[in-house]
Amino acid sequence: MKLYSINTGFFKLDGGAMFGVVPKSIWNKLLPADENNLCSLAMRSLLIEDEGKLILIDTGMGDKQDAKFFSYYYPFGDDSLIGNLEKYGFKAEDITDVVFTHLHFDHCGGAIKREGEQLVSVFPNATFWSNEEHWQWAIHPNVREKASFFKENILPLETSGRLKQVPFHTSAITNGLLATTPSKIIQNLSFRFANGHTKAMMLPQFEYNGRTVVFMADLLPTAAHVPMPYVMGYDVNPLITFEEKTSFWKEAADHNYILILEHDAINECCTLHETDKGIRVKEVFNLDEIGK
Repeated sequence: MKLYSINTGFFKLDGGAMFGVVPKSIWNKLLPADENNLCSLAMRSLLIEDEGKLILIDTGMGDKQDAKFFSYYYPFGDDSLIGNLEKYGFKAEDITDVVFTHLHFDHCGGAIKREGEQLVSVFPNATFWSNEEHWQWAIHPNVREKASFFKENILPLETSGRLKQVPFHTSAITNGLLATTPSKIIQNLSFRFANGHTKAMMLPQFEYNGRTVVFMADLLPTAAHVPMPYVMGYDVNPLITFEEKTSFWKEAADHNYILILEHDAINECCTLHETDKGIRVKEVFNLDEIGK
């Protein structure tokens, strides 16, 4: 197995929304905001090469939206999904599978592009993976999340004829997070499920160089969000997020899991440990340092 960190670009979100009820005087020391109270964030995808497959986890927001949309999110930098795939010698046609942790625009928008008046797949040979519970949640959005679920990002996945759903077993709930569910993609890939940020968000989990690695999506967007009360205002069920963090953080600390951070503009990965103030970040490092 080989892993590649694929930064699809940077964007900005309101710092208050990123930290919910935590005062700016506290969170601003961890993730400093600019003069408009905006925090810089990454949209980091993960590429897994294994068993003859190239599996892409999330795709960033893409570039097909209009100028008004981008004026809300301030994308910046020279990174792009296709550009960074090419940096490692891969083309869009090489991707065999695209896994969406969830279908908010900054996690799935890069999978679909405009060609004239048509919306087509960026990855013509890929199978797309979601789960039925989250899919139904996304295509029938609630008022709170409607601004994050765009039909132009989601419906073309289905009309492509290459959308598949990972089984979602509600009976498998253990300690706030669903137990691991096999991916059906490769042997060494399973999913955890979380329901605080959005319904049935999938957290890819696998073994790499003797370590358990988990792609944290929006359960842990940045290393600054490790403390228990640091829950995003975007989460639809923040008390559920709190339960999920409480149970999973202890598991991750006890077993020294490597956690890949999708939105941290500086830190790609971290580990956790117990301290006298609760569970905190133990180490931060880049993906290519694993196993060195």
